[in-house]
Amino acid sequence: MKTKEFRQLISKGEFAKPTAGYCTGFVQANMLVIPKKYADSFEEFGKLNHKAIPILEVIRDSYYTKILADNANLLKELPSYNIFEDGKYVRSVKNIEEYYSKDLVFFLVGCSFTFETSLINSGILLRHVEEKKNVAMYDTNIKLNKVGIFEGNMVVSMRPIKKDRVSEACVITSHFPNMHGGPIQVGYPEMIGIEDITKPDYGDSIEIKEDEIPVFWPCGVTPENVLKNVKLPFAITHSPGHMFISDRKDSEYYV
Repeated sequence: MKTKEFRQLISKGEFAKPTAGYCTGFVQANMLVIPKKYADSFEEFGKLNHKAIPILEVIRDSYYTKILADNANLLKELPSYNIFEDGKYVRSVKNIEEYYSKDLVFFLVGCSFTFETSLINSGILLRHVEEKKNVAMYDTNIKLNKVGIFEGNMVVSMRPIKKDRVSEACVITSHFPNMHGGPIQVGYPEMIGIEDITKPDYGDSIEIKEDEIPVFWPCGVTPENVLKNVKLPFAITHSPGHMFISDRKDSEYYV
């Protein structure tokens, strides 16, 4: 299915699941929407924390994309959105048309779902894709570089990788720096503050088999974690795992 057709399904409410494994070969993006007065500071925050928050597109005074897709409507073309008030999650919704005002700025941020096609094409199995689950995501103790009011800790995604394929997975993903690049940690979750790997903070629990090692990548849910600290009066994010499907090919971001 073409990416535009897939987004149309979403906008009609006919698809509301995590997007891992869908529209393979095309870039997926996280989304953050915040009031204009905070936008410049957050953009600088993203630049100083590029591994966790690689900003691909910024949209002001509009809700239509220009870079990642030709006039995609960000108010209704993601499967699920999270609404935050004063830093607290209040609800998930299927579109955000009623919340839009010209005071809001949209940020689209690189997503590790993008490099999954390259991993799979290389024969590296991804259990969450095979089982049609959301990826497992965890809060960590990895501090971000502070900019203005924006501060907090990194969120990571985890994929179990067979021991003899870990180095290859590291090399493949390092070629996608705007999609979080190579892993931030391999094999030792306790070193980044993860106490129980069977209980992710976001997404689904994924089995790790004896011949596998848990590999952790920076995750685009990081801005959601930051929102809990800075307590903006209002913000919107994609629901974890429910990404914006773009018209840009993965290969365009391979370096």
